[in-house]
Amino acid sequence: MRKTLIVTNDFPPRPGGIQAFLHSMALRLDPRQLVVYASTWGRDGEEARAVAEFDAEQPFPVVRDHATTLLPTRRATRRATALLRAHGCTAVWFGAAAPLGLMAPALRAAGAERLVATTHGHEAGWAQLPGARALLRRIGSSTDTLTYLGEYTRSRIAGAVSADAAARMVQLPPGVDEKTFHPGSGGDAVRARLGLTDRPVVVCVSRLVPRKGQDTLIRALPRVLAAQPETVLLIVGGGPYRADLEKLAARLGVTASVLFTGAVPWEELPAHFGAGDVFAMPCRTRRGGLDVEGLGIVYLEASATGLPVVAGDSGGAPDAVLDGETGWVVRGGGDAAPAETAERVLTLLGDAELRRRMGERGRAWIEERWRWDLLVDRLRDLLA
Repeated sequence: MRKTLIVTNDFPPRPGGIQAFLHSMALRLDPRQLVVYASTWGRDGEEARAVAEFDAEQPFPVVRDHATTLLPTRRATRRATALLRAHGCTAVWFGAAAPLGLMAPALRAAGAERLVATTHGHEAGWAQLPGARALLRRIGSSTDTLTYLGEYTRSRIAGAVSADAAARMVQLPPGVDEKTFHPGSGGDAVRARLGLTDRPVVVCVSRLVPRKGQDTLIRALPRVLAAQPETVLLIVGGGPYRADLEKLAARLGVTASVLFTGAVPWEELPAHFGAGDVFAMPCRTRRGGLDVEGLGIVYLEASATGLPVVAGDSGGAPDAVLDGETGWVVRGGGDAAPAETAERVLTLLGDAELRRRMGERGRAWIEERWRWDLLVDRLRDLLA
């Protein structure tokens, strides 16, 4: 692998799925061959200390821009090219293609011989807007490879870039640490601590935002409780949508059956997945396709933990499910979504053998296709 400069807005300790993806990949590469140029996170003293402590713990240098959002301005591009030359890097990996991939021509002129840009859900949204679509086309033409999460993101982005750039696209989804997410991850202890022993548990682990569909789960709950009255909906995660979800649960009279944990430290997430009998997140597409699920790593983490999954049909979420084998894909939006979600959840809660079979198939699928070591080898090849 060439010495590589990672240019990104998405790097811990800022939370998020792209951040976790980049960091997990970086930790599995040779640290002597990496330099990270990233935006900072937060302005107050506590956040600044968290950034400094995090950066000091990394096995590779992390250079922070003073901006909380790194954009392809002349100043930021000059800083990136200076870092490329100072550290002797000959490859660049843009953690998210848009918009930082617009730096590619300047970095190539400065000596970069390989430029790889990773796309996520938001680039699929860019592909639908004329101005952004033109910028995405420029990024595709000036980099060596655009990577994509799954078939949904590939199809949307390929239509926006040149035929040559589309032909050079390579799949590079996030991986799952199958040694961390596994059936013995500590779910029983979480259930006992939360008072859920011997109760059916539907778990959803995600940020609390409208796209994820926690409200659909709450709307489905009266139907679930009519057949399985002891069921608990365990909602794991924090976010701005929590107050609305709590009000919805109160309005529907199901508050006693919904348990919010709030944000949970990353190291405790595997056990919280394991606390469920079924994982469900009926995500939806919003804003005319601009707010869409890129893949849905939580479905894969649930499968690694041995749970059957119920996923919404937003964007690339179906790419993270073998429909009918590791779980089911349901409609995430529309009036019928709660009933369809409730039907699939009840089928799983009522059939332990089906849950076991789908959970085992999901675990095997993770080991076959989604392990980090397989995907990191792919990235190494792209940066060679």
